[in-house]
Amino acid sequence: MRLFAILLAALPLAAGPKVLPESLMNNDVSMPETLRSVGIEQKLNAQAPLDLEFTDSKGSRRSLRQFMSGRPAVLALVYYECPMLCSMELNGLLRALRALPLTAGKEFDVLTVSFDPGDTTFAAAAKRAEYLEKYRRAEGELGWHFLTGGEAEIRKLTEAVGYRYQMDPNTGQWAHASGIMVLTPEGRLSRYFYGIEYSARDLRLGLVEAARERIGSVADQFLLFCYHYDPATGKYGMVVLNIVRAGGIATVLALCAFWWIMHVRERRRKLEHVGRLSVIS
Repeated sequence: MRLFAILLAALPLAAGPKVLPESLMNNDVSMPETLRSVGIEQKLNAQAPLDLEFTDSKGSRRSLRQFMSGRPAVLALVYYECPMLCSMELNGLLRALRALPLTAGKEFDVLTVSFDPGDTTFAAAAKRAEYLEKYRRAEGELGWHFLTGGEAEIRKLTEAVGYRYQMDPNTGQWAHASGIMVLTPEGRLSRYFYGIEYSARDLRLGLVEAARERIGSVADQFLLFCYHYDPATGKYGMVVLNIVRAGGIATVLALCAFWWIMHVRERRRKLEHVGRLSVIS
């Protein structure tokens, strides 16, 4: 039960200290020491250290850059022996990925990296097999990676992306927040999404933006015109002015189309009338 309370308490920390009620920031309120250093700090446009090497579920050691294959990537920091929260996070990510028209291994990659240096390749392989079976897309074999690494590499990566976690000495488990990040093909931090459930629409728009619109459809481009990413909430919200502009443009186009149709009909009617007069004469 103590572990359950710690993990649930860690959830709001994913959006950073600014989302915590002021009462929790006061010294009068007792907050577990472990949780005070847990959270996710946004570092938008910061460079992730892609030259760091990690080991995949097959025992191959490569740099993060090689795992990304020149595509944008979703980065999920978890640990494979987590009793609850990490599985909830990965399940939420899986649901979002399955709802996407984009495919991991084709338009983007997914890097699931354990921040526990004690996690093994065997544990990574077991997680990979579980989630690839549920993903049910053949390309996922090439694009969803489950990685482990040494403490030095893990620390450099988590510090670079603003992910803070802490071992709880009373439970022997890691206290951590829940959230995923989107990286550009060059490894810059483009978007942060918090919690254990992720909007497929938001993730889709985040990947399209991270790829500088080199992936996605015309509909995605239109959605990006109408929706804007809000770093404070980690969500995409409607841009009212852009929607009004789009509505105005659509109205003008509709009027032009109506005028053209009526013009063509009137011209055709006149030609038919002239033709009938010619026949009579």
